Amino acid sequence: MTRVLVSGGTGFVGRFIVEHLLQAGYEVVIGGRTRGPNTFFSGPVGFVPLSLDPTSDHSAAFGNVQCFVHAAFQHIPGRYRGGEGDDPESFRRANLDGSVRLFETAREQGVGRCIFLSSRAVYGTHPAGAVLSEGSTCHPESLYGALKLAAERQLELLGTDDFRTASLRVTGVYGAPGNGASHKWQALFDDYLQGRPVAPRAGTEVHGDDVAAAVRLVLEAETRRLPVSVFNVSDILVDNSIILEIVRQITGCMNDLPEPAALTEFNAMDCGRLRALGWTPGGLPRLHETIEKLLG
Repeated sequence: MTRVLVSGGTGFVGRFIVEHLLQAGYEVVIGGRTRGPNTFFSGPVGFVPLSLDPTSDHSAAFGNVQCFVHAAFQHIPGRYRGGEGDDPESFRRANLDGSVRLFETAREQGVGRCIFLSSRAVYGTHPAGAVLSEGSTCHPESLYGALKLAAERQLELLGTDDFRTASLRVTGVYGAPGNGASHKWQALFDDYLQGRPVAPRAGTEVHGDDVAAAVRLVLEAETRRLPVSVFNVSDILVDNSIILEIVRQITGCMNDLPEPAALTEFNAMDCGRLRALGWTPGGLPRLHETIEKLLG
């Protein structure tokens, strides 16, 4: 049985990855600062102490590990862009230096595959309506995006025939957060249902389990089918009016919807590389199903 170490496995996105890999028959070990509750996942998972301190020796965490998925990220709670707060140096040290040290340790310990969860923030601003492919120019406009891009490039330099690497540039992720936490659209739903004005806003979204499916497909891809090291992960381009129209259909609330955003001016992401591996995200039907569950 393949053993996968997932850093940040109890985080919002990491939880989807761990659960998906468990369901696919992998042995999963979570690396983090503290062990999560035993009931957090549907099956048993291991735990090893792991941090983003670049001076720590984490060699023992990679014992008998064939694959490493790096989903951990240190930031102010609830914020990624701007997650450095008033301490950008510590933010850089943890999320770049600490990440690179984990990549190096994984390679030193004989791990065969390493996947890094990057972000669409690496692209920065592009002309209105331009579609973002993995070959698009990257000019991140936040420290978050800059560190993600730097970590991608360092990981690619470490790649060898025996240490296959890939970075997944993930867009906004939605889904049930688990453990009774509020979901990302809670305030949006509350504003609409209570009749407060909602501003137009558009964005690309992907369900957490579709992110996890992308991770698994890249882990399982034959070497000859993985000639590149970067993959976009995005599903649907939606705005607040589309999301709240689904809320209206489910609840019957007839409060005013926000004005539609100009979706044609937004930058969608081309995920052709990932789809070539067989990735089929849930699209609008999954969005509708998820919103129904979030409202339930």
